[in-house]
Amino acid sequence: MKGELVIAGLGPGPEGWVTPAATEAVAAADIILGYTPYVNRITARPGQVLEASDNREELARAERALALAAGGSRVVIVSGGDPGVFAMAAAVYEAVESNPASAEGVDIRVEPGVTAMLAAAARIGAPLGHDFCAISLSDNLKSWATIEKRLRLAAEADFVIALYNPASKARPQQIRKAFEILSAVLPAETIVAFARAVGRPDEEIDVATLARAPDMPCDMRTLVIIGSQATRQVKSPDGRAWVYTPRAERR
Repeated sequence: MKGELVIAGLGPGPEGWVTPAATEAVAAADIILGYTPYVNRITARPGQVLEASDNREELARAERALALAAGGSRVVIVSGGDPGVFAMAAAVYEAVESNPASAEGVDIRVEPGVTAMLAAAARIGAPLGHDFCAISLSDNLKSWATIEKRLRLAAEADFVIALYNPASKARPQQIRKAFEILSAVLPAETIVAFARAVGRPDEEIDVATLARAPDMPCDMRTLVIIGSQATRQVKSPDGRAWVYTPRAERR
């Protein structure tokens, strides 16, 4: 064996949501690579090298990590959330597929993390209690036509839908377009939850209906969960409220 390459998930933000296995991998690494905001979460020990790069350099980052590991280094690529969900694990295996020799003798493994969808669901209640799916609204790597089709079919199948990358400065209108597509299939009273900066000091959780959803604030730090037709809100006598999707289908 040469070196090792670990793709580790740092979770949505709080240290308590980082797994011990990911923490151990980061601590043992010679070199840590990742998107700048994620690398900035690491406090390097003496002799440890941090390499930060831009958000759209995933494949180059993966190739660089493989080359470093092939040279005998212990390398970690860090991702926010879970590295296998719209993140770096797929980029590494894409690099391996393009150049299989780059992985020869390199020990590659993925250390999972808490993805934003699960963190948001925990804050809201249990909206993922029955069948669900996750869709990214970013059209950087796939066409908007593909996104539209998946949104429509997921709504027709009555999945709970978690939307990643819902809006950015470059594409502020796509979340509104998504709500238009969903509104053509789902009832106006469908529950929609907005979870922004989950686990961080500026966390915001808002629950609305699909009819009101287009007027709600939303950015790249927001995870949006659209309920199925079974999803509902329950309240306690003291005014607390939770959103959940029953485990059993009504018959």
